[in-house]
Amino acid sequence: MSPVSVIGAAALRRSGQMNLADALTRTNASINVSAMGADAGALTSAIRMRGLNPNEVLVLVDGKRRHTTANLYADSGPESGSTPVDLNMIPANAIDHIEVLEDGAAAMYGSDAIAGVVNIITKKQDHGLNLSGQTGANAYNGDGWNYQLNADGGMKLGQDGFLHISGQMYHTDHFVANNARDHRLLGSQPADASTASYTGVNAGKISDRSNKIMSTPEETRENLAIEWGKQFTPGINFYGLITYAHRHAEAYENYRTPTVGDSCAACASIAPFGFSPLETMEENDFAATLGLKGDNFMGFNWDISSTYGEDIDKIGNKNTLNTAYVTEYGSSPRTARAETYSMTQWTNNVDFRRHFNIGNAVPMTLAFGAEERMESYNITAGEPVSYTSGGTQGYAGISPGSAGTWYRDIWAWYMDGDFRLTKKWELDFAGRLEHYTDVGNTENGKISTRYNFNKRIAIRGTISTGFRAPTLAESHFSAVNVSPTGASGLLAADSAAAQAIGATKLKPERSTSVSGGIVLEPVDGFHVEADVYQINLRDRIVQDTNFGGSTPYGNTTEGYVAAQAIAQLASLPTGFSGYNDVYADYFTNGASTRTQGVDIKADYLFHFHKYGNLALSMSIDLNRTRLHHNGSNLNLADIASITSDNPRSKIILNAYYTNGYGH
Repeated sequence: MSPVSVIGAAALRRSGQMNLADALTRTNASINVSAMGADAGALTSAIRMRGLNPNEVLVLVDGKRRHTTANLYADSGPESGSTPVDLNMIPANAIDHIEVLEDGAAAMYGSDAIAGVVNIITKKQDHGLNLSGQTGANAYNGDGWNYQLNADGGMKLGQDGFLHISGQMYHTDHFVANNARDHRLLGSQPADASTASYTGVNAGKISDRSNKIMSTPEETRENLAIEWGKQFTPGINFYGLITYAHRHAEAYENYRTPTVGDSCAACASIAPFGFSPLETMEENDFAATLGLKGDNFMGFNWDISSTYGEDIDKIGNKNTLNTAYVTEYGSSPRTARAETYSMTQWTNNVDFRRHFNIGNAVPMTLAFGAEERMESYNITAGEPVSYTSGGTQGYAGISPGSAGTWYRDIWAWYMDGDFRLTKKWELDFAGRLEHYTDVGNTENGKISTRYNFNKRIAIRGTISTGFRAPTLAESHFSAVNVSPTGASGLLAADSAAAQAIGATKLKPERSTSVSGGIVLEPVDGFHVEADVYQINLRDRIVQDTNFGGSTPYGNTTEGYVAAQAIAQLASLPTGFSGYNDVYADYFTNGASTRTQGVDIKADYLFHFHKYGNLALSMSIDLNRTRLHHNGSNLNLADIASITSDNPRSKIILNAYYTNGYGH
């Protein structure tokens, strides 16, 4: 009754992409991924669906909620505020297929399922061994070299069980666009400490290096998945899935001149040719699911499971300097730990499902269940050199005033009834109640229907309400940067510091979605479907524009208030008077948007008999988002990130020919 795309492992491999997120965005028109991000956001992969924020996409693994990353995207842009599920931390070779529900489903699955649901189904084969490798580099520059090694295989556990193990190794170098090449400054002359400029043969090469921030990160990743299933007793199966991934990543920040813009003459003696700071991340990601499922409990199929997931990110900075340290002490550490984030989710589910007839006339499927989830979020401060007196160049660390640990519990109950009223007409009702210990209660519903006129044509439609609770990171993340002449910071929305400049406690986003479509099979084997949709999203969480001021446009009163707010988290220098160069931001429910679009898909398989087969497919997504209410005075750049940073149109054409052994 709702549009669902099923993408097999073979189709993902044929995309030619080494990362799962990249492969998915090249096989599904409604999903996109940003090629690069800013600061720590560049080190985590995030998918967007139907033009909405990554937080509005729910990711399941074998129908179980997947935990999110701990790495908050704290900069402005379309991913602002997101802590998404990083698909690349799941070994791609452990996947059998992916089911993409292109419809709002918060009434069925809970928070995050406003734009849609990605359900990853893993391999459960009890035999075979699969080995593969892939490598490549950028054909124009010769950089960006990458490789991937994969191995997976299965074995039997007795006569009624299986064990399947998948492992993956991946590496990619930095890729720098042609117009941002790194001139290595071989033989460069020392910089003039007073002007921070190069002379002679090396003139202009500073600007060449400054563009290296536009490169993609270097990354090394190891992934592992272990899955099993075994009959516990007759009619009851015991199953489990364990995944682990480790990532080391490095992303370039803007190039610094030897004197760091005339602010540190002594720095030229340490880095005579300047330096490009590298932001680093050591990430460990772990998840484990254990469960029992069976049938014939009072006629119901049932499933009881517990899933624990944790993501730990240690953010660092290398090839950097703290200019205040150099000025005061004559030297500075070149590497520093900036902060550590961790996010945990422990989810427990019980689900029941049964098919039966109402009055021996109307077939019905009834499903209901409950979920309990505990979430925690932790921020650990960095080393003092990373945040003291402006912090390290390229990326300042988090100070102790922003550190802490936060918890919440979520309780949910749902019910779904599917009725086949006639042989041609099907109707489905779903409802869900959820209670959050930090943001209260929510109720959501969904009505879907489909009518088959004949085997060639059918129509379908859905009306649903949805919600997305603010993440713990959105509510509690803060980071401030203080220099002798200014200060800036992103303040936690729930903190007294943020509320001193106008912030209020975050509340859930609310959505109303309407979609309708037609499904056609004009001739046998030729499938066409088109669905239009509209998603109204209110109380959308956005990053508020800068509160404060900067000469010559500043408001000293606002600057003073912002400085006092920042002072609650970090120490201001004695005699600080830079109120005209002080800014503070926070996340707020500050916008309402309307997203409209259409998805079109078609496929046909040509049979050439002894000459093979040719499979053709096409998928199109047309999408636009409009701002309907600007409650936080978003500036034009912030508005553009919501309304214009997603592709307005996307088309995927695919032709796949097989013959002989390839069939």
